[in-house]
Amino acid sequence: DHEKVAASLAELGNSHRLSVFRFLVKAGHDGASVGDIQKGLGIPASTLSHHLARMAKVGPVSYTHLTLPTIYSV
Repeated sequence: DHEKVAASLAELGNSHRLSVFRFLVKAGHDGASVGDIQKGLGIPASTLSHHLARMAKVGPVSYTHLTLPTIYSV
């Protein structure tokens, strides 16, 4: 669906979200915890949470609550 792909790509138009996406690509299939992403990128927790929620909503990233901490991946 073109609309979904366009929405996903639009989320990557923000420099913080693009950095998060690149970090998760480098993390591989295992993904990374919020703490690991925060340490790796130096983004404040509240800002990172906001960006991850936006990206998870439209699809460039996904997350799992099956483990603690929550793991995000692409």
